Amino acid sequence: MLSLPGLLIIGVVVLVLFGRGKVSGLFGEIGKGISSFRREVRGTEPEAEVPRLAVVPATAPVKTTRGG
Repeated sequence: MLSLPGLLIIGVVVLVLFGRGKVSGLFGEIGKGISSFRREVRGTEPEAEVPRLAVVPATAPVKTTRGG
């Protein structure tokens, strides 16, 4: 098992070799993969964006009289 100083040294070396942009992109992809794995294990699908129709309450018709 690696100790904290060992992990920090490895982290710095990886950061120097690949650059900050590549490392952050890599961790973003790892996070997406973990989320996908958890969804599959639970057996649930991500909820799709379903457009919802606006519900307008029914009102009684308004009687108008034409002035004259």
